[in-house]
Amino acid sequence: MLKAVLDTNVVLSAHLNVYGPSQVIFDLVFSRFFRCFISNSLLEEYEEVLSRPHFGVDAHKIARSMRLLRKAAILVVPSKRLSVTLDPDDNKVLECALEARADYVVTGNVRDYPEQFQDIRIIPPRLFMTLLVAGPTAT
Repeated sequence: MLKAVLDTNVVLSAHLNVYGPSQVIFDLVFSRFFRCFISNSLLEEYEEVLSRPHFGVDAHKIARSMRLLRKAAILVVPSKRLSVTLDPDDNKVLECALEARADYVVTGNVRDYPEQFQDIRIIPPRLFMTLLVAGPTAT
């Protein structure tokens, strides 16, 4: 089963565009179609970004999403602090992925990350969907 960490922009996009690849991926977390990993700092960031007034995401929808995510995803506690990306928030994503031994970081901003970090590939949502459909032989 594929193991991945979702960047905050994927979670945000899932809430803003109900027909996009990020929404499909987010829904697949709840069905446990792949192993999604989170950390407490990522959960806090997801909630903080989703709560920004200019995005207009309903507070009840945010609370429900975060509650479901906590149930469906696997919580890890990163043991290493990284300084690989320019944005400390992106480092949090990599820290989570490293601790989880994830296969992928899924992000809409691949340019903000190295192409690969150790054995973790950084890929956009559409490519991740393709890999999910293709199954484990595609990796």
